[in-house]
Amino acid sequence: MADLRNDFVGIKSPNPFWLASAPPTDKEYNVRRAFEAGWGGVVWKTLGLDPHVVNVNGPRYGVVYGADRRVLGINNIELITDRPLQTNLDEIKVVKRDYPDRAMIVSLMVPCEEVCWTEILKQVEDTGADGIELNFGCPHGMSERGMGSAVGQVPEYIEMVTRWCKAATRMPVIVKLTPNITDIRYPARAAHAGGADAVSLINTVSSITSVNLDLMAPEPTIDGKGSHGGYCGPAVKPIALNMVAEIARDAETRGIPISGIGGVTTWRDAAEFMALGAGNVQVCTAAMTYGFKIVSEMIAGLSDWMDEKGYETLEDFRGRAVPNVTDWQHLNLNYITKALINQDTCIKCGRCYAACEDTSHQAISMSADRVFEVIDAECVACNLCVNVCPVENCITMEEMAPGTIDPRTGREVVAEHGEWTEHPNNPSAVAAE
Repeated sequence: MADLRNDFVGIKSPNPFWLASAPPTDKEYNVRRAFEAGWGGVVWKTLGLDPHVVNVNGPRYGVVYGADRRVLGINNIELITDRPLQTNLDEIKVVKRDYPDRAMIVSLMVPCEEVCWTEILKQVEDTGADGIELNFGCPHGMSERGMGSAVGQVPEYIEMVTRWCKAATRMPVIVKLTPNITDIRYPARAAHAGGADAVSLINTVSSITSVNLDLMAPEPTIDGKGSHGGYCGPAVKPIALNMVAEIARDAETRGIPISGIGGVTTWRDAAEFMALGAGNVQVCTAAMTYGFKIVSEMIAGLSDWMDEKGYETLEDFRGRAVPNVTDWQHLNLNYITKALINQDTCIKCGRCYAACEDTSHQAISMSADRVFEVIDAECVACNLCVNVCPVENCITMEEMAPGTIDPRTGREVVAEHGEWTEHPNNPSAVAAE
């Protein structure tokens, strides 16, 4: 059996699945249920010193749905905890006492003043928590007060606050980064320069998910008005994966531990984040959509996959995809594939034909009896047909073998280098450099 035990900056947990700082981790009752369900750790919903945090007493979520009403993304306008600080601290202490083998991280957000950070850090330390996460990512509500993403968008502030916290606590300091920035590497470098033990990302994406066309106001609507909120869920996973990879391969941050966040719904999502360098993952939307017991499927799926691949520990595959992430100009332009339609599984819906004929390269033919075939001479291997086909693996992209002539260009692939060379039957073909 694969060993899923996780050691993240010295914080140990039985598996790499943590609940992210969010509504599911707002109180003792929730967290106990989460630990009983099997979660390896939690990041307690963000605490602050401000006693005047008041959440809306109306809809807090906007949702983007896919087919069959499946939740693709949730936009929320909820603020940090509105429960008393001492109540949260007391609950954190008893939960950590009762579940000593689980990771207990406390998310924090206070005004950008050293005395405020020092004050709350001392109180959190007394709970026995394993670490803290600096919330520099929340894009709504708190950012208007000079906190959250208002700090996370200024690298100098990130470095400054991180230094304050590292000097004031024995606990590992994880810096949570906002995706609402042009280049994620700069805030990550600032966190690293400030001495952060790790970074976590991504926090939510600033967004408006929909507009109520009767009220003419964004959803969720509060008394006729709406606000931008933070977007999370499967829809943001591609953004999160890219940002994790950017930090993992950046020369100035390479090696800094990463906690991956953003749309983790299945074991495969988690494995992808870890393959790109994340040491563990944090989950929110999946738990809010399906409940805490979804973690059992994540644990079982990851364990089975690791056994199948021969990976004994998480470290055996963590970061293995990073060397294969490159910039566009380094891609092999001599690598050639062509689409192939499996006639035995084709249901003759014609979606591949319509997509290619109308929006691509007219590389699929349709016969009178609706047989669809790829025209190799026109196929540029864009794989749009693969993506729109409703039958999995009905259309595949097949690599052209060395020595094959591309009917579209007349070029031949050279076996030993995988490079194109001019073919005598097409002297006008240009050899690749």
